[in-house]
Amino acid sequence: MAKHKWSARKINLGSCVIIVAIFTVIGWLVGYNWTAIANFSLPYISVGNSQSQAMNWSALNEVYAAILDNYDGEIDKTAMIEGAKAGMAAALGDKYTVYMTAQEASDFSDSLHGEVGAGIGVVISEQDGYVRIVRTTPDNPARKVGLLAGDIMYKVDGEEVYTLDAEGVSNKLRGAAGTEVEVTIVRDGKEKTYKLKREEINNVSADISYEKDAAVILVTRFDTDTGAKVIQFAKEAKAKGCKKVIIDLRNNGGGYVSAAVEMLGLWIDGQNVVTQKSGATSFGTATAHGNAILAETETIVLVNGSTASASEIVAGALKDYGKAKLIGAKTYGKGVVQTMVNLSAGSMLKVTSAHWYTPNGTSINGEGLEPDEKVERTYEQINKGEDPQMKKALEK
Repeated sequence: MAKHKWSARKINLGSCVIIVAIFTVIGWLVGYNWTAIANFSLPYISVGNSQSQAMNWSALNEVYAAILDNYDGEIDKTAMIEGAKAGMAAALGDKYTVYMTAQEASDFSDSLHGEVGAGIGVVISEQDGYVRIVRTTPDNPARKVGLLAGDIMYKVDGEEVYTLDAEGVSNKLRGAAGTEVEVTIVRDGKEKTYKLKREEINNVSADISYEKDAAVILVTRFDTDTGAKVIQFAKEAKAKGCKKVIIDLRNNGGGYVSAAVEMLGLWIDGQNVVTQKSGATSFGTATAHGNAILAETETIVLVNGSTASASEIVAGALKDYGKAKLIGAKTYGKGVVQTMVNLSAGSMLKVTSAHWYTPNGTSINGEGLEPDEKVERTYEQINKGEDPQMKKALEK
């Protein structure tokens, strides 16, 4: 076979001048007509992943121009832009994907870390299509004035809030300590209005108490330090010789998955506890080795309809590995993961980025986890301080 001989190629000066002239003309024409070319071609050009495509904004500009030309009133352009951002997220039809302004993003971050500031001392959750009070906290304004579990949040300071989600209602209830807030609830089909003075709320993510030979660990949310707190509680319970551990995840709406995984290491040693899938990509997350000090300890997990997200990851993994029995009511069914994307000027996008599955490959999204033993707890029982679910767990 003849060997190819590589050599430098020569170009004469005349050809070079012609080529440069041609590209100069092409460049001028493209630059001069760039807007028209871009509007035509960009919608068909893929950028990044398969779902990323440049948008054709001409239709949006058309609406904007029509408003400017015809609207009879003051136009707040900043508010219009914020509304367009929020509308774009809402148009996905996914209630977990939300655009947040800088203030909303700050409030959301504070709530994740329990920094709720001043409020009235209620835990609320979306149930039966409404935001209801699921419990009031001790020594706080709500309990003092007579707000009860089961009350539907209807108005705050005269503004209707029953169409908002739990996070939206919470934001309305917060304010400076010492300020007054008027809350209207619906109870047994009747409206009741209360005036309360906001107070600083102590909102820990986890706590421990003891009932005979059982340690009861209450986890209200999964904050960045929740896993470490629960590990410390577990060591304390072992040192006291507790024969049973009850994990109370009722009304826990979730939080950081990393904290849930860290906590699961108390029972499950170095094994996969949750699998996340996004499109064709999937990966599992395993617990650390050497922390499973409760692996052989009888464990019961209390759950209800407001046990969601990271709480369901904990309950699902313990159930799949046979490390705990679930007692209570079916969980909420939030089997999706959100990514927080920081945007300009302090705003944020909370966007659903993956679905998660229990170790056995079960998706609970929209379905929830069924308890091993179903025990109901009515609002009337909550308000009377009766807890048949806890009673059943202590009897086991």
